[in-house]
Amino acid sequence: MRLCSFLSGEVAHAGVAGVDDSVLDVTWIVEARGDDLPRTVAGWVELGSAGIDRLRRLCAESSSEHVVGDVGDLTLLAPMGRLARNVICVGANYREHIEESVRAVGEIDVPDAPVYFTKDVRSVCGPFEDISWDPAVSAQLDWEVELAVVIGRAGRNIRPADALGHVFGYAVFNDVSARDVQLSRNQWWKGKSIEGSSPLGPFLVTSDEIADPQDLELTCWVDGVEMQRSTTKLMIHDVAALIADLSRTLTLEPGDVISTGTPAGVGLARTPPQWLVPGSVLESEITGLGRQCNRVVEAGV
Repeated sequence: MRLCSFLSGEVAHAGVAGVDDSVLDVTWIVEARGDDLPRTVAGWVELGSAGIDRLRRLCAESSSEHVVGDVGDLTLLAPMGRLARNVICVGANYREHIEESVRAVGEIDVPDAPVYFTKDVRSVCGPFEDISWDPAVSAQLDWEVELAVVIGRAGRNIRPADALGHVFGYAVFNDVSARDVQLSRNQWWKGKSIEGSSPLGPFLVTSDEIADPQDLELTCWVDGVEMQRSTTKLMIHDVAALIADLSRTLTLEPGDVISTGTPAGVGLARTPPQWLVPGSVLESEITGLGRQCNRVVEAGV
């Protein structure tokens, strides 16, 4: 299933998009039935795989009167709204991206183990929301298309062989980065946490719809020009390995988002470097997960 969040008046509703892009209003269905079931996508994620099964039955029992329109007619939000915890991000997880980064900024110390950092929850925005450009904050906004993994079942010391069983679903994420801020410091959090800069969605696609998360194509365009195209096959540390590694030191919980790194093609590594500017249109797509489109606008305009 393709779960989404959309505005109904001024209120966020949970929806499920069909193969024809029509959207069932799950919040409306639950309220009409009076069931003690979640009204939000985040609430369904809390239920894990049992939630996927229950939601599928709920949709099968619904009628066409609960269809609120097509995806393109709705204002889509980030699928889970404001996240409960920071996004866990993985750096340097595609070898070609490491190589281009070395060419751009010099030698990078890449250990054998995964490299982690986080993005503040306030940096996440909707899949079609404008991204604000403020030169007083950063004049070097860069793109990074990534596969986001959403945990649906809690676990600690998870074995790699069991790791994908803890995944609720997958989404498109763009880890938009303020390079001048990021590279002026010894840590990345501030340069990766520009408020409202990083789109998530349009959908949270349940794990049963994705046969192999290591067989997905990622593509990113700026102003219609392809900047990144790669495959998750090329990850250094695959999704299962990342989940297992993270769970050795903390309990992963439903709703945790792990963004698994970006492939080559970022603006920093181009000659000359290329940045997002007012008027730029950023598009990101991953096989089976949908396509997001965000315009960059000048702050205060």
